Amino acid sequence: MIFGEERTEEAEGLILAHSLRLAGAMLKKGRVLTELDVAAIKAAGINFVTGARLEACDMGEDAAAALVAQALTGDNVTANAPFVGRCNLFAAVRGVVEIDRERLDRLNLVDEAVTVATISPYDIAVPRQMIATVKVIPFGVDRRVVETCVALASKGGPLLAVRPFRPLKVALILSTLPGLKDSVLAVTVAVTTARIEALGGSVVQQQRCPHEVGALERALAKALAAGADLVLVAGASATVDRRDVVPTAIVKAGGSIEHFGMPVDPGNLLLLARLNGVPVVNLPGCGRSPKPNGLDWVLQRLLAGITVKPTDIMRMGAGGLLKEHGLRDGIVPAPNPVGVVREPRVAGIVLAAGLSRRMGAVNKLLAEVDGKALVAHAVTAAMDARLDPVVVVTGHDADAVEEALPPCEVRVLRNPEPARGLASSLIIGLDALPGDVDAVVVLLADMPRVAAGHVARLTAAFDPDEGRAICAPVHRGRRGNPVLFGRQFFAEMRGLSGDKGARDLLAEHAELVFEVVIDDDAVLADVDTPEDLRGLDT
Repeated sequence: MIFGEERTEEAEGLILAHSLRLAGAMLKKGRVLTELDVAAIKAAGINFVTGARLEACDMGEDAAAALVAQALTGDNVTANAPFVGRCNLFAAVRGVVEIDRERLDRLNLVDEAVTVATISPYDIAVPRQMIATVKVIPFGVDRRVVETCVALASKGGPLLAVRPFRPLKVALILSTLPGLKDSVLAVTVAVTTARIEALGGSVVQQQRCPHEVGALERALAKALAAGADLVLVAGASATVDRRDVVPTAIVKAGGSIEHFGMPVDPGNLLLLARLNGVPVVNLPGCGRSPKPNGLDWVLQRLLAGITVKPTDIMRMGAGGLLKEHGLRDGIVPAPNPVGVVREPRVAGIVLAAGLSRRMGAVNKLLAEVDGKALVAHAVTAAMDARLDPVVVVTGHDADAVEEALPPCEVRVLRNPEPARGLASSLIIGLDALPGDVDAVVVLLADMPRVAAGHVARLTAAFDPDEGRAICAPVHRGRRGNPVLFGRQFFAEMRGLSGDKGARDLLAEHAELVFEVVIDDDAVLADVDTPEDLRGLDT
């Protein structure tokens, strides 16, 4: 990659290294300068600009990030579209995040240009939670570096996956000694049941028996006969040796002790065994408490279908000091814990209420394009781009327009006064959005060439913390539609009127607008006249 300063008149095609504020425009870093951009920079009296040009052996930052992310992506993991050299990966289900840490380290050691950051291995993730991010540092990277990273990420299977919790049937055995209070046993049952149910399982059998080898041996047999997928033993007295009462009973029942003890505190005295292929866990004393302890780390993996080997337990020491842990104080993980980064929830509003005045007697939204009504294209693009929810606002000729919509889950609202202009439909759509929506993409129903890929480019660019709170598509220096607006602008959008839509907001908040360069003219091609409709085929 060539990086440096160039004369402005020779800078067309240069990847801009630093944002430039011009009169009435903001050219942000990473923009590929067009002929119009160069003219604007020259007009501003700037004679030199700094940037980069890719060489034949280079791959652009977005393409590189996408390839590495694709190679990383395993079961129940999704990736968004790459943007500014970043591609984020998200959990698709609630479960345990499994990461091949050794391969991840090797990948990050390939070259400083390619980085992958993840949450901690075996953390619990919830749907839409960000669990990893790929960031390509420079504007371009040697293809050989990317190919090496892709090989490391994919050889032996993807190194990142989410293992969903399974509805395992759990048997709980409580041993008793004289003097052990019923209240202690009741607390053990309640806490253990809550712990298992928080991980998607259920306690299907409870047994009480004396803290004796023979009694425990018989209780273990009954647990297996009941079809338990997992057996938990809460001993009246903590197990202190492999030859103590509970492990002896397991061995006499035909089982084997896999590991005793763990470098996690609380939780040191956990014992893991197997009986006829079924995992058996002898709870440490802290298992009676709802506070996080080593038992949670083992149960999370078991209920997610992850085999727990002795070496896995022995590697739990880093981070295993849980005493006085201030981040979690209960056994049920929060739906969206503090500090968890989730995928932004981006909704879609399809404006389909227009009067179609310039089409004569024909309602343009009902005109057939590529085998389906023009309005159906915008709705399909919104749905395929995973916008959630998608609101369609109809008005003029509402019955026919709604009949032409594709069969999918959208919310359809009617504008009783479509003649008041586009803004009135926009406000109706905004008022229908849920309170947890982070942004909205406003799509015009008369732009049938806009596809899911164009919308995905906008949602991938959205990052208010990075100054990208409004994302607008640009083709050859011209802004088009659809446009994405962050939630912070919803109040101003509700104050709009007429047919101008939200275009004034882009001028008022120029510093927060990010222009997403689109290679084709789909974001400019709207249909207002019969000539426009015929022009779609050219």
